[in-house]
This record gives sequence, C-alpha cells and structure tokens, in this order.
Amino acid sequence: DVEANSTVPEAGLVAAAVGGGGGGGGGVGVGACSREIELGSDDICGNAIVLDEEGRPGEKGSAVAAAKKEVSGGSGGARRVRMAAAEPVVEDNEVSSKPEGLVRLKRVLVSVSDKTSIVELCRYLAELGVEIISTGGSARTLMDNGIAVVEVSDYTKFPELLDGRLKTLNPKIHGGLLGIRGNKDHEEAMKEHGILPIDACVVNLYPFQETVKSGADFNTCVENIDIGGPAMIRAAAKNFSAVTVVTDVDQYTEFLTELTELDGRTSLKLRQKYAGAALARTAAYDAAIAGWFSQQSGSPFPEKLVLSATLKHGLRYGENPHQNAAFYVSDTSQRVGVATSEVVQGKELSFNNISDTEAAFELVSEFDEPAVAIIKHANPCGAAVGVNSVDAYLRALACDPVSAFGGIVAFNRTIDKDAAEEVIKVFTEVVIGPDATAEALQVFSAKKNLRVLLTGSIPKDDSGWVIKSVSGGYLVQDRDGGSVTEAQLKVVTKRSPTPKEMSDMLFAWKVCKHIKSNAIVFAKEGSTVGQGAGQMSRVDSARIAALKAKDASDAAQEEAPRTQGSVVASDAFFPFPDGLIVCAEAGATAIIQPGGSKRDQEVIEAADSRNMAMVFTQMRHFRH
Repeated sequence: DVEANSTVPEAGLVAAAVGGGGGGGGGVGVGACSREIELGSDDICGNAIVLDEEGRPGEKGSAVAAAKKEVSGGSGGARRVRMAAAEPVVEDNEVSSKPEGLVRLKRVLVSVSDKTSIVELCRYLAELGVEIISTGGSARTLMDNGIAVVEVSDYTKFPELLDGRLKTLNPKIHGGLLGIRGNKDHEEAMKEHGILPIDACVVNLYPFQETVKSGADFNTCVENIDIGGPAMIRAAAKNFSAVTVVTDVDQYTEFLTELTELDGRTSLKLRQKYAGAALARTAAYDAAIAGWFSQQSGSPFPEKLVLSATLKHGLRYGENPHQNAAFYVSDTSQRVGVATSEVVQGKELSFNNISDTEAAFELVSEFDEPAVAIIKHANPCGAAVGVNSVDAYLRALACDPVSAFGGIVAFNRTIDKDAAEEVIKVFTEVVIGPDATAEALQVFSAKKNLRVLLTGSIPKDDSGWVIKSVSGGYLVQDRDGGSVTEAQLKVVTKRSPTPKEMSDMLFAWKVCKHIKSNAIVFAKEGSTVGQGAGQMSRVDSARIAALKAKDASDAAQEEAPRTQGSVVASDAFFPFPDGLIVCAEAGATAIIQPGGSKRDQEVIEAADSRNMAMVFTQMRHFRH
C-alpha cells in the first residue's frame, strides 16, 4: 500500500489511475520515474497502480490507496505528479544491440499546436505506463481529459517566460533528447545535472503557414514562428538511434500500431523513418518562413531559394513508361489548380494528365464569360466562349474534333447536366472545373475511367512563380499574368479594326498566350478555328493553323474555310511579311501581334496592301 506523502523505492514506478470517483478507472498516466516520488494529497487523485521495472502494472487491475482520505474518492480530473528532486538517476534504457534496435518508451514529451487525436494517443501511452511530460495548452488538454502529465515547468524547475516564448529551451529537455544511451560520459553528465532520458517526442509546430494564408497582420505572423518546436524535433531526429520523433497526426496510427506489436517499444526502422520526415518538416517550415520574410522585404528573388512541397502521391510513370515520377503539392502556394483539386471519380491521374489538365484550366481562367478549352499535349485544339458552358463546349469541339479525341476538357463555370452529356459523347481523359451539379456527376459516372476534378473556384490572380529545372540549377520567373485592353492597343494600319474584329482579336490574344511558341491562332465569333503551335518558324505555324481550319471545314462539309473573315493572333512579332501573307490568303481580315521587329514597316505595308487591320500589343507571350 502507498500512503499519501510517502515514497516509492526505485524498484517500482507509480501511475495515477484517474477515474470519476471511488474505484473508477480511466486513463492511466505514469506518476513517477526517478528514484523517489513524492505523493502529496494535491498531486494524486483517484487510484494508483504500481508498475514494475519494465513500466507494466505489477498486478493487473490491482489498486492501492494513493492519497489522503479527502481525495481518495477521485476528483474526476488528472493532477500533476511531482517528481522528487533528490538524487535523480538515469534509467537503464539502452538501445537493443539487435538489428531492429528496439527501444521501450518510458518517457514521452508532448507539445502540439494541432491537438487532433492527441488525447487518444496519450491515453494509450498512459495505459502502457509511459510518463508524459507536456507543455502549456497540450498539458491542459490532456489533464482536462483525465490523463496524468508532468508539466514542463515542474520537470525543469523553471517557469514559462516571455509570454510562452520560453518553455522547452532547457537542458533538461534537450539533454534528455540528445543524450546518447550507453555513452558513459553522457550518462554521467545527465546524472550529475538531473537529466532524465526522453524516449520520444510528439511535436507539431505553430501554424505559421495557415496564419499567413488567413491574411493575418505582420506581427501575428511573426508570433506564429515556432522556435522551441523545431529545436526539439531536430534534437530528437538527430538522436533517432534511441528517440522516436512524431511530427504528423497522420503518423499516430502507425506509431501506436508498432507500440502494440512490439510491446511498448519502437524499432530503429521506424525511428529513422520518422527522423527523416521530421527533418523534412522543419526544412519545409523554415522554407515557408524564409520565403515570407523575403516577400515582406520587397525582394523579388531571394539570395537563397528554398522550395518546399509535400508528396501527394506517386505516379505510375513520368512522361514515358521508363521514367519514374511523383506528384508534389506546394507548401506555400495558394493558387487554385490541379494540385488543390478534388478528384471525384476516375482512374489515377498520369504525369501527362496532370500537366495537360493544368494547361487547360489555366487557359479558361483567363475569361470572365463562360469558357471551355480542349487540350492535347499542353496545347489547345479548341477554345471558345459562349452563352453557357454547353454552348462554349460545342464551339470549342467544332474547332478540331479529330484532335479532341482523348483530350482534356476544362470549364470555368459549374458543369451542368447538358454539358456533361455532350462531353461523354467523345472519349475524354479528364474534365476539370470549379464545380459540377449532382446531375452532371451522375452523367459522368457512366464513364468509370473518366477523371473528374473539381477545384472549388478559379485562380483569382496571376501572382507566384514558374520554375523550370536546368542541369545544375533552376530558372525562376513571374507567372505570365500579362494582358491588354482595347485602350492599350496601338492601331498601326490605315484601316482600324471593326468592333467585331476587336472582340475576336482580344479573345484570340488570350488563347495565344497558352500555346507553345511559335504560336498562331485563327479565331472568329469567340471561338478558335485553327491553331499552329510549337513550330520553329512563324510562317510554318501560320500554314498549319490555316490547314487545320480547312480540314475541319471540309469534314463539316462547309462551303468556305472557317478562316474566311477570321482574325489572327501571333504570340510574337512577324519577322517578315510572309507569315502575315499566309494569314491573309487564308481569309483573315485583322491581326493582333506584339510588334517590335526591325521589319515592322514592311509587315504594316503588307497588311495595308491587303486592306487588313493590325494592332500592336507591345507585349510578347512566348511559351516554351
């Protein structure tokens, strides 16, 4: 029996069995772990269980008196368990020499901002006889749920200071995490300074990124930069040979499963795996902070570029079957797109699916009116605006129905039943849009392999970077958010464009921005009618665009090519008049292009001689 204010010899450990009253059970929390434990009436409530040297109950279900009469009935809540300061010892918890390197958990440090499932985790640890050291809000949460903890300030004998900024930065915490088990010098130093080994830490960090995303002010963001958390994580990860570091709620199930299967111990394999994840977590956290600070200073490009992303899932292969690939989601970008979308049905997305779907969605996001783009190999084979989504889809499809087979379809409006019914008439790999009606999803469900992605919205701005890798480095640039209005255009020909030509040119210019250079787009009445993409010479792109338009017209048995009465957009200037002449011969009446060639005057004269209207944007849209 253990009387209140008595001591327990080092041969046994004491755990508080916290219950609602009388002999009530509940979560078991370790109450001591050094040579002696002081059990005061204000420290222990409910019942107590004596644990053996391995941290297990000496006699299952046996309870002993653990407090004075006035508290023996239990208060229904956990109280602190104070450890005597006299003669602290380093417990014998050497790492097994076997390859699996098993370590039994006797003491765990818990400090979490995200308290999801932390009560369930710690209740299980307590039932295993593990002592729980915890900080501030974490400690309160656990005690409020009947789990006994040792508060950090009681353990370190040092109070929290500076509005909570200084809590765990203490030798008794970091020494317990960093001390090498089995190292005589370390163990003697730990004994001399009263440092006990900490076998695991469960830590997640202040929500800095979430705070920034919420639009919080500068000082609030700064206050959400965690200091003690990363320090503990790095310390525990460095000493993974003996310490388990858990940094993600998603790890809890695996962690507890291993403890169950290995009788309260963890393996070297798991500890090393978690150490790698922990160091990646702190690196990502620091990357987010560094990037944010760089933005606040007004520097467009930091001296050190630190990127951070989280693996979303592996891919079957890359662009080709012999290439390995994976899909990562940025930890810092807030831009809506494929990476943030919900896949509501269909097969696993491939590398090329993701790339093409992103291209399609970016294109339709250019437009305020209902718009649809159909993409193959990152280039649109059809794009259009319409009075509604189904109208826009049918107009986009008509541009090149042959190439649309096996394509990606993007909408910038909620996809309705009518649009869905038209889409499934053509073999389509992916459909993406901000939302879809229940009726549309029901229609899509008839095509089990069709991937349907919903983003929730469309991108609201063009901020952010585009990054490309080169051997030994990266190319970084702002996203191409360039656009022009009618007022910004410069008419350079004798004839000014008609209102209809102007409307079509502005439409074609937006589409042309999303086609691989050299890019030429024929457009008419809010729809593309021919595209030439990715050619080494601009005149060849013009010829291909005209040919594709004629092929579609012939297939539809139309009397005249669709390029008759169309307008043309060119992503860069015409270096010679030949490209413009090809467009004019195909029936185009107006051209929108950046201008800036040494031979601009020759090109203007060629347009004037054919009664064409031409405007300069003074903005280029190369895309490689």
